[in-house]
Amino acid sequence: MEQIFLSPRSSCFWTTRPAVAPYQIMKRYLVTGASRGIGRAIAEKLAASDVELLLHGRDTVALADVCNSLKPRCARVVRLIHDLAVTSGVSDLIAQAGKDPLDLLVNNAGVAIVKPFGEITRVEWEQTLGVNVTAPFLLTQHLAQNMPPGSSIVNILSIAAKTGFPNWSAYCMSKFALEGFSQSVREELRDRKIRVINVYPAATDTNIWNNIEGEWPRKKMISPEEVASAVAYALSRPADVALENITLSNLTGNL
Repeated sequence: MEQIFLSPRSSCFWTTRPAVAPYQIMKRYLVTGASRGIGRAIAEKLAASDVELLLHGRDTVALADVCNSLKPRCARVVRLIHDLAVTSGVSDLIAQAGKDPLDLLVNNAGVAIVKPFGEITRVEWEQTLGVNVTAPFLLTQHLAQNMPPGSSIVNILSIAAKTGFPNWSAYCMSKFALEGFSQSVREELRDRKIRVINVYPAATDTNIWNNIEGEWPRKKMISPEEVASAVAYALSRPADVALENITLSNLTGNL
């Protein structure tokens, strides 16, 4: 017999069924780097009345703007303001996310250091590793434990996870590392019916380019909304169908 409970924390219902893991009718999605760019576009795409969005960012003003704009469309929106470059920030995020299982984890937050490899400082190298590699590792390791069958982990990678580019050595290193990690995790979680979806966008028109020297053809880049649409499509597939690797580029070619 199915039982229905009311959660006083989130004012949402969930059900339990004998001999299976608890299944939440109210879905919980966590998106890192959600204050702008691809992360914000994904949050906007996935917002729904039966969704609790947990949105991470470091820019308090930008994140507040995103959360306020999505609150009318969601069951609940939670702000997670933590620095993923340090393990204590990741631990604090995990603690704030709580023990209720997630239906979706989107590892999107990232930093890009663009300069010749001989000029990269140790601090810049470690920051890149922290945000782009260690944070997704720790979040996946801790949060996947309680994710139910049918849930998903989405990693926003890059074509830089497959090809090296001059002056992008730190960024490419981090994306190659996350690519290898996520492929292995995918096989470990397959028996639990948890999908691991890797997305490889070409250059995307986000604020990251504002801090990178040089002239970049922004109009030639794909948009964050196009990446978000691809993620939403992959997540909309039946639970037993896995669209595991998605590469997006502009028809005119990559930069």
